[in-house]
Amino acid sequence: MTLRQKIGYWLPTIIWAIVIFSFSSGSTPATSEIYWQDFIVKKSAHVFVYAVLAVLLYRSLRLTTQYSRSYLLLFTLTLTVLYAVSDEFHQSLIPGRESRFRDIIIDAAGALAGLKLTGSLFNRTIKM
Repeated sequence: MTLRQKIGYWLPTIIWAIVIFSFSSGSTPATSEIYWQDFIVKKSAHVFVYAVLAVLLYRSLRLTTQYSRSYLLLFTLTLTVLYAVSDEFHQSLIPGRESRFRDIIIDAAGALAGLKLTGSLFNRTIKM
């Protein structure tokens, strides 16, 4: 595998991590004046972005390493949760933002959902 191929496999993952970081760098406008609606929208976004991150990270690792599927799933989950922790720390440094442990849990749930989807969909399509 060439360096160019490896970069191509990792670029979507890196770009998505940058997207998450950039969204965390600004203030969060309310999506609704009703608290529970605002909460649902924002936490659904957490689930979605971390599910995508986990899928992209799993794909990058699967295509560029020789580890077993079970190791890759565990490693992907670990890295995704560590990224969520670092993201929450980053948010604690941004004026107008808060760091919440529950967001890490929600992010981890999104990663698990993404990995479940990955295991179901990509197990057969990614050839090594």
